[in-house]
Amino acid sequence: MVSNKANAGNAITLSDLVKVCKAETSRWPDGKSVTVVMRAPSSPEMKVVLEKVYGMSQSEVAGLIVTSNQAHPSHPPFVLVTSDDDLVNRVASIPGAVGIVDVYSINSSVAVVKLAGKLPLEPGYLLHGN
Repeated sequence: MVSNKANAGNAITLSDLVKVCKAETSRWPDGKSVTVVMRAPSSPEMKVVLEKVYGMSQSEVAGLIVTSNQAHPSHPPFVLVTSDDDLVNRVASIPGAVGIVDVYSINSSVAVVKLAGKLPLEPGYLLHGN
């Protein structure tokens, strides 16, 4: 998980991540709007996220994205991208943005976020595919 470098925190709990990813949290503690940059729910890269974070089907997550973005047209909570590079670039350019991306796509333009106390390469990291 990565965030915009201007975001205040560098750690998130699983329950807070679920709230962010389901657009139940619209602002960070510092007041910035939350933007979730993600791949399409139907993409293979999202399989683990759908299972472990959303607990929803592809179509349910797609519906959540459409409904949430329509309810907030001036600042949509979700931005869909087509590649990991695009995801990292968008997170880097949007204050308050976060995204889940392959660890090998992370660069210095974004901050790595600890998820449930673990970094991506640590054993027990929640979003490992196996």
